Amino acid sequence: MSAESTRTIALPSGEEIAALGQGTWYLGEDPARREQEIAALRLGVDLGMTVVDTAEMYGDGAAEELVGEALRGRREEVFLVSKVLPGHADRKGTVAACEGSLRRLGTERLDLYLLHWRGRWPLEETLAGFTDLMEAGKIRYWGVSNLDVADLVELSSLPGGVAVAVDQVLYNLSRRGIEWDLLPWCREADVTVMAYSPIEQGRILEDEALGAVARALGATPAQVALAWVLEQGVAAIPRSGSPDHVRENRGVLDLRLPTEALDALDEAFPPPSGPTPLEMI
Repeated sequence: MSAESTRTIALPSGEEIAALGQGTWYLGEDPARREQEIAALRLGVDLGMTVVDTAEMYGDGAAEELVGEALRGRREEVFLVSKVLPGHADRKGTVAACEGSLRRLGTERLDLYLLHWRGRWPLEETLAGFTDLMEAGKIRYWGVSNLDVADLVELSSLPGGVAVAVDQVLYNLSRRGIEWDLLPWCREADVTVMAYSPIEQGRILEDEALGAVARALGATPAQVALAWVLEQGVAAIPRSGSPDHVRENRGVLDLRLPTEALDALDEAFPPPSGPTPLEMI
């Protein structure tokens, strides 16, 4: 692999993780695709996409089971992420949910455990659960997903709340609202931002301007869209359900977008002109 394929992003601790990882939403749900999906995940690790993101919600645990099978014997090569559902996110429920994820994944610890989105339980409860898990050595870091600035300010005001490592949010060329306030806040507070659905689940790939930029660079529209996210200093976890898709994603690590390409993308997908409520899929 070239040096470019080792592109990383720093966590607040200073630990560097792969800037381009692998998502698993919708994986593990079709038995006919299981072997292909396992092969894709393993190839992604081979190619340096060593952040693997999953959640108890995905396929009601099926994605975690798939990831566990794919990573058997390779656990130490990856930075493994999972998430607790909001309905489970009281203190005891957070611990129990994590233990369920660990069983399905076949591992003794997660590298990062996230609150999937905010629900009925107070953040204090979830934070207490995260603290218990860290003290037990079952997670290394904790973070959140789909939390906006006001939520993060509240979280940071709690005892131990400033230890939040990551906010994983919807971010791509067509969903740029976080650039107004959330992304600057996270940079100032030293919270790493991770983008899910970085190509909008494929919906932006037919855009004419995106296609023109891709043709000019000898890349695919998906590669340009992913490269754009990485250019913003944000990690990306595209779903990679086939080896061919993984290879296409890996090509992003050698792609840099020149100024004229960035300008064309800004024109086609304008940045926010004011505060925008945090979007979710």
